[in-house]
Amino acid sequence: MLRHAGFVRVKEAAQLLGVSPNTVRSWGADGKITEFRHPANNYRLYKRKDIERLLRKVEQSATAAGVATKRRSKPR
Repeated sequence: MLRHAGFVRVKEAAQLLGVSPNTVRSWGADGKITEFRHPANNYRLYKRKDIERLLRKVEQSATAAGVATKRRSKPR
């Protein structure tokens, strides 16, 4: 039911982001990812859209860092 609503659990969020489940929990506690709680069992849940948005942000950051590194490493 929750997957149809666009939510994922900690393990799936971690797999999508390529980090450990503890990292996802930490990011949730720090407010980097908005956490929701399942009403019946209190499991942490994350919106898939939020995870995908964070992933794009990380990828853009990595790309920008790579471009900056290439610019600095050019011989003069």
